[in-house]
Amino acid sequence: MAETSKKPLNWEPAPDIGYTVERRKDGGLKVVFSDVNERTLDHWRGFALSHLIDSDRLTRNLYDLRQIEKLPEEAIQYAVEVNNDPSVRNIRLAVVVSNDDVQNSVKKIQALTSPGGVEMAVFTDIAKAEEWLQRPLTMIV
Repeated sequence: MAETSKKPLNWEPAPDIGYTVERRKDGGLKVVFSDVNERTLDHWRGFALSHLIDSDRLTRNLYDLRQIEKLPEEAIQYAVEVNNDPSVRNIRLAVVVSNDDVQNSVKKIQALTSPGGVEMAVFTDIAKAEEWLQRPLTMIV
């Protein structure tokens, strides 16, 4: 059975949202943002929180924020909320950015994330992010 059929993606595209989601070959998610407007953030928050309900195994996720110039405070708050959900203990998350402003915002999210939850790292090179994601997974407790 293909990895993509083992677990539903539970993501539906909607008009005027600035992100896409696809299943990675390893079973995780690849989330690419092109905009972080209010509609996008609300849609993403709903998707991310509902997706965590089914989180039942160790997962590798890649967030590509290279098209984003600045993360609004609302995006930071939503990301902290999602990262502190008890279900994130099963997630390794690589975030790829293209500028210092977004990198600093992601580091703020890391600092506000409770220890023992999501294993998160920030990269400016997508190949290095992929390399980090491919390290063996261990339970993050």
